Amino acid sequence: MTTMQESKLNQLKPLSYSVDSEAKISLGGIKLEDLVKTYGSPLYILCEDTIRARAKAYKKSFEKNSVDHLVVYASKALNCLAVCKIIESEGLGLDVVSSGELYTALKAKFPTEKIIFHGNNKSDEEIKMCIENSVTIILDNYNDLRLIKEYFSKNPEAKTEIIVRITPGIECHTHEYIKTGKIDSKFGFKIEDLDALFTELVTLSNIKIRGLHAHIGSQIFETLPHRDTCKVLLELYKKLQDDHKIQMPDLNVGGGLGIKYLESDDPPEIEAWVQIIVDAVKKNCEELGLKLPRIMVEPGRSMVGPAGATVYKVGNIKDIPGVRKYIAVDGGMADNSRPIMYQAEYTAELDGHVASKETEKVTIAGKYCESGDVLIKDYQLPKAKVDDLLVIYSTGAYNYSMASNYNRVTKPAMVLVKDGQADIIVKRETLDDLLRNDLIPERLK
Repeated sequence: MTTMQESKLNQLKPLSYSVDSEAKISLGGIKLEDLVKTYGSPLYILCEDTIRARAKAYKKSFEKNSVDHLVVYASKALNCLAVCKIIESEGLGLDVVSSGELYTALKAKFPTEKIIFHGNNKSDEEIKMCIENSVTIILDNYNDLRLIKEYFSKNPEAKTEIIVRITPGIECHTHEYIKTGKIDSKFGFKIEDLDALFTELVTLSNIKIRGLHAHIGSQIFETLPHRDTCKVLLELYKKLQDDHKIQMPDLNVGGGLGIKYLESDDPPEIEAWVQIIVDAVKKNCEELGLKLPRIMVEPGRSMVGPAGATVYKVGNIKDIPGVRKYIAVDGGMADNSRPIMYQAEYTAELDGHVASKETEKVTIAGKYCESGDVLIKDYQLPKAKVDDLLVIYSTGAYNYSMASNYNRVTKPAMVLVKDGQADIIVKRETLDDLLRNDLIPERLK
């Protein structure tokens, strides 16, 4: 068996990817065909080695710089009990954005002192969960503050810790929908509101202000925006500390490091990205006369994206001469909504035909009742036949987490693979699961 993985972590396929002499693909030491035979298709496959290697790369990159840090996994990319346990075992923190993500973390017994809670419209129940479980709140707006004060009015002995999120006005070349650092954003406080905000915050004895936060976007290959973000944050950090006579221990610069979806993609390596952050923080702290804060980062996609692959079975094949050839698979937009939402592009292989030189241009279509349900358009693929297995790479982030039951189709299972062992970490939904919350009023019976 020949292993086909890159020496660096900036890989397109999971680290455990291999292909044998018959061009059959294995992940985690298990053939795709055997995984599908056991667990069905479509099937999300997650490589444990890849997640752990990327978690270690983030940590080691900070440790070699001898700076205080906390790498916080942005679990919106992929949140389930097993992933929470892997992240915890690697010594990382966890970023959650809903009561459901927090509940999952609590059920996984994730250390609450390493959990932070994001969101631009938190509910009173979410604020309550955070305070009662000692979870740090990312203060996003005045409504967050109102809810916190309402909780304290009923529970005057309670306390909480916050990190204030700002919109730094940094632009980056990414998809419009995932630019979150620009001024026109639903997230964070405007810079001009911070003085009044901190004037109020320092009077609230129940609240400890831990620091500032900014996040400028997602799937970013550029490095300059992150350097600029560090500069903006630290200049505000110093001004607010000086003006309001406070000390803040944390600086959270967010995440956003991109990954490879195509062979032509060339995002920075994790180590290089971290070095940019550390150098920028050190430089600005030295110029501003600041003590180095604990640096927090929030990788999500770059932690789990390359660890994931999704395998499908080929079904209907429709050839329209002179127009297009469609290869339909047994999944699509409900298990991977990114192509239809973001025009996201992916890399695919046909099991048993890896590296075949005889290819044809096809469009890989999903099974859902939408003309736009296309996973990959105009792609060079070896000639496929019914029941062939097609695998799409870099699906660990924002595939399962954004999955739906559109057309009342059940969500796929997810298996974690490592060293020849596969474990179900999310069960395949059943038809009964679809009806679990349905009710028929008496008058309709």
